[in-house]
Amino acid sequence: MLTKLNTKNQITLPKILMQGVEPTDYFDVQAKDGQIVLTPVRFVAANAVRAKLAELGITKIDTTAAVHWARAQAPAI
Repeated sequence: MLTKLNTKNQITLPKILMQGVEPTDYFDVQAKDGQIVLTPVRFVAANAVRAKLAELGITKIDTTAAVHWARAQAPAI
């Protein structure tokens, strides 16, 4: 399917393509192997995340420890 890039670096996604994905207002955009990849992003309300964490028994202490661990694993920039 062909679409045109306008002078503001914008494209219009064909309606037929959008019918194949969940409705969204946001896309994660990445360049991979010379291609532009759009991935629909669905935001989850913070309260839903908190409820899921509580359901799983994950506490604030657990998440804080996980963040500290992940930051320690990240390479220095």
